[in-house]
Amino acid sequence: MTYKITTFLIFFISVLTVAQEKNYTELEVSIPTNSVTINGTLLTPNTSEKKPLVIIIPGSGPTDRDGNNAMMKNNSLKFLAEALTAKSIATYRYDKSALSYTKEEIEKIDTLTFDTFIYEAKRVIDYFKNTEMYSKIIVAGHSQGSLVGMIASQNKVDGFISIEGAGRSIDEVLVEQIELQAPFLKDETQKIVIELKKGNTVDKFNPMLISLFNKQIQPFLMSWMQYNPQEEIAKLAIPILIINGSKDIQVKIVDAELLHKAAPKSELFIVENMNHIFKEIKGDLNENMQSYNDSKLPIMLNFSDKISTFAKDLK
Repeated sequence: MTYKITTFLIFFISVLTVAQEKNYTELEVSIPTNSVTINGTLLTPNTSEKKPLVIIIPGSGPTDRDGNNAMMKNNSLKFLAEALTAKSIATYRYDKSALSYTKEEIEKIDTLTFDTFIYEAKRVIDYFKNTEMYSKIIVAGHSQGSLVGMIASQNKVDGFISIEGAGRSIDEVLVEQIELQAPFLKDETQKIVIELKKGNTVDKFNPMLISLFNKQIQPFLMSWMQYNPQEEIAKLAIPILIINGSKDIQVKIVDAELLHKAAPKSELFIVENMNHIFKEIKGDLNENMQSYNDSKLPIMLNFSDKISTFAKDLK
């Protein structure tokens, strides 16, 4: 009898697992743009009626569709997409364009500007709008992707979600970060960003700042500095959800509050104990840092639930 019960349980669990695996369809979708082909993953709930679609825009650096890069693997964006699709919301997440260049095209990476990312996000939005397959289209931008998304969303989508997005222009953020990490470099950093914001390159500076201000990245920073998140989010005439984690060590709660103040009709949601990559942190800075390279640690449920509710409640 025990053998039969055990066999039945194994069979039941196996069937349940297969059923869970088949509650959505996964499809690789490549979207051509004038700069490069955008490669991403579309998850579609297996239902006949139209569903809302959330387009997830990744953060800074060579970040892929799952929220990972060569230095860390945490699957933050992958887990978010899967959590939303499990709640009958379609999702599309894509690789940063820098990851799509071939070896022969690698030199083109140095020509990327912040405007390139905005253009590419617009093309992704247009692609899915033209399919007419979704009840609503929502953009969710993470970190740097928040600013990209709020600009690309203007006059194009039904809702916008800022996830751990800065509320100040990148020049202000850079100066603040340097002041916290290396106060003796603050004044020089301030002088550099002033010149870059004017459109002037800077040749001579402290070698300790080379990772921030090398000649190849300066044009990108110049284009990024031209945008103020508070001004851009104020232009949106759609429902807005602003999310920040209380344990985010990269973007402060004050940034979310600044965005909320600039868009008074927006909804502000602070997730207690959530860090920059949506993981629950109960301990110290060491636990926070280790989570960035933990590919199995799940994201917080109340975070994904809030996004799901926002997407489904859009009128």
